[in-house]
This record gives sequence, structure tokens and C-alpha cells, in this order.
Amino acid sequence: MTYPPATISDDLSTLPQLPAWVTSGRAETVETVAFRSGSALTLLDQLINNERHGVPVKLFANRLALSAATATSKLEGRLAREGDIRDAYHLTPPGEARGPDGDLLAFWRDAVRLRLNTPGEIAALIGPDIAADAAGWLGAGQDRARTHGPLAGCEAVLRAVLGADDRAERVACLLSDVVLARALNWTMVLPVSAQRLTKSVLRDLAAGKQGAGLAVQVRILETVEETIRLARDLARRAEALRAVAPKLRAKGSSAAVELFLTEDAVAPASMLSPRIRGTSIPMTDRAARRLCDRLVELGVARELTGRASFRLYGIGS
Repeated sequence: MTYPPATISDDLSTLPQLPAWVTSGRAETVETVAFRSGSALTLLDQLINNERHGVPVKLFANRLALSAATATSKLEGRLAREGDIRDAYHLTPPGEARGPDGDLLAFWRDAVRLRLNTPGEIAALIGPDIAADAAGWLGAGQDRARTHGPLAGCEAVLRAVLGADDRAERVACLLSDVVLARALNWTMVLPVSAQRLTKSVLRDLAAGKQGAGLAVQVRILETVEETIRLARDLARRAEALRAVAPKLRAKGSSAAVELFLTEDAVAPASMLSPRIRGTSIPMTDRAARRLCDRLVELGVARELTGRASFRLYGIGS
């Protein structure tokens, strides 16, 4: 039996969206950024914490981790492309070295799984050389967030980390994300701080140049707005995938669909076969490839690499 391709709805009216006064560009001040960020962060909080909106939160966080890895690669001067970073992580066989690009994505994927009430996990992720000072930086950032707003807290911790070590960009951005998550009482870290920051902006911030703090807050606010658009897009794509799931007849297809709703990239040969990751459900290599091709045929997934081999599939854009 054949089925027509699924239609991914363009109707986003059922999902909360940013009001025009938030997204309209205009000259910024600290006060307007704080006001706009309050609206944007409230909306993002609703999208990720209210299940009725249908945002696949784990997939959303993993997609943000990939973007953060690409951004921090630029900040650290390696300039790795997103596809190369994704390949290095997902296509490296278990037990083999991923290389710096794969390790960078592993860092951000570990970040989104941090338990924020367990300081030891943060210390283990950022390393012993800088962990001793992290609690103080986070405390100062959280104090600033309470009195001046979450993005001011992000700015404060970025300035503190980079003032101590101007090459610690990824740690600075991670601790900024931790401050943001704690300010909003989130249970997970969403990697948003690094996405639009540049080396020059961070250098100016560490040097205490006038206007640098505001520039940092504006860029993080822009990322939050972009992140809301991503959450809304993934919600409608996830809805389309869930709608076609009953049409899939392959054994284990339900578990495979769940994997697509948590991972931004799925390698059929290693994540679906010989067993579907996270389960004991077997799937042959041929069945895994046919399932992925079927999802593409139904219009709810796409092949991400453009290659004829070592393919990766995902539902995101």
C-alpha cells in the first residue's frame, strides 16, 4: 500500500509566537533589551515546558548543541563546518577518537544533559583547571540576573570567565547558559549564548570596552528569538512525523520514530541497526535504510549529507 507524502502544516497559529514589537529592529538600550528579553524568554519557557505545544525538547536541545558547537569552533579559530562536526560525532565508530570537532559536539551534547543541581557534573565537564573558580562566577552571574535580568547575568559570567582566560570561550558560553537556565528555573541547559557571539565582541567585553556588554546582550537576545522560531518549526515537523507513524509497518518502527524525535541526526547503520539505540529491538541494516528512505518518501524526514553512503537522516530543516 502506498500513501501520499505527509503535509507539514504551515499553520503556526496554535503555537505561541513573538509579538511584532519584540522582533522589530530598533536602536537598543539596556532597558529595551531587558524588556524585550523578558517577553522572548517567557515565550521560550512556555514552548519547552508545556507539552501541549508538542516541541520535541530533546531533539531541540541536540539541535542547539550542534549550532553551539559550530559557533564555538569559530570562536576558537578552527572554523569547522556544521556538517563536518556532525559527521565527526555521529559517524565515528564507538571506541575510536572523534577528533576535535566530534569532541566539541560531545561537549555541548553533554552540556544539555547536565543536572543543574549537581555542581560536580559542571566541574567534570569544564575541567579541573577552571572548575575551582566556576562556582564564584556562577554565583556572581546569578546575582546579576536577579537584579538586572537574565541576559545581564549571562553578560556578567562571560566577562568573568574571559577576564580570567580569554581562550576559554566554550566554558564562558556554557556557564552563561547555566546562568540563563537557573534564572528561568529550567531543568536543562539550552545552548543559546554562543550562537551569535564573535571573537571581537568577546574581546571587547573582556577588555571592558564601552558598549560591549550591551552588544553581548543584544546578540543573545537575537539568538533567543531565533531559538523560538526553531522550536516552533520542530513542533510542526514532529507533529507530521507522529501522524505518519501508524503507517510504518517495519518491526520497531515506533522506537525508530522516537529516536527521530530525540536525535537531530540518525545514522541507520549504527543507530537503528543491529539494534535500535536505547532499546533491545533488533533491526537489520537493510530494514533500517528502507525505514529512513520511507520517512523521506513520506515527506517527514530528509537526508542530511547529500552523499550516497554514510548517510544521516533527520526531521529538522
